[in-house]
Amino acid sequence: MKGREVYSGLRVYPPFAVRIDGRGFRRALASLDFEKPYDERFARGMADSTELFFNESGLNPLFAFLFSDELNIFFPEIPFNGRIEKINSIIPSFISSALTICLNLEKPVAFDSRIIPLGKEDIYDYLLWRQAETWRNHVSSYGFYTLLGNGMSENEAAAYLRNKKASQVHELVFKHGINLADTPAWQRCGILVHRETYDKTGYNPVKKTNVETTRTKVVQEWSPPIFKTAEGRKLVEKLASMNR
Repeated sequence: MKGREVYSGLRVYPPFAVRIDGRGFRRALASLDFEKPYDERFARGMADSTELFFNESGLNPLFAFLFSDELNIFFPEIPFNGRIEKINSIIPSFISSALTICLNLEKPVAFDSRIIPLGKEDIYDYLLWRQAETWRNHVSSYGFYTLLGNGMSENEAAAYLRNKKASQVHELVFKHGINLADTPAWQRCGILVHRETYDKTGYNPVKKTNVETTRTKVVQEWSPPIFKTAEGRKLVEKLASMNR
């Protein structure tokens, strides 16, 4: 029967990204009374779950970009010998478990997963695409919940927003006292999780001297730049070129 494992030979080669998305989160998280359209507790849970992945998974991700219930993890080297079945099962299951711990959930949650092969030169364009989706999600979410708050049903709000331009939705929520340009940066631009190096002073008891060592730590960046700016491109190029 081993021959029936017809997909076990599928491989991916680095660099690549793994994108996972929450499945059925609205129902699973309904009892937690999260604020709409965004709740910092949930965003913190997603970011902390990603940090746990960096520290505890035994894998070696390059960096991660997340917004809402979407997480993009970039790999410069190949885990599990590139076996797609392994990558697409272990990574979302780890994040599901981590989020359950971080949010103290009583109901199970699940993520789906997909693998995106990328050349090193593609990482920047991929992040431009996902950050643009972050903004679109931001605009539509505020528009949707603004309409719900003003008496529309979910179906009516969805129908009203269909085919509306972002500028029209922006104007809609502005008339109700919300300037989307003033919302928190993590809502508009997403969150980055990555490693950074730092110097630490230690003591050598043999030589009886202070010594400087370089260490790494995982950091969460809640106010990332817009990637299409010069500052944003410089940051992406730095993250994409980090060697560990």
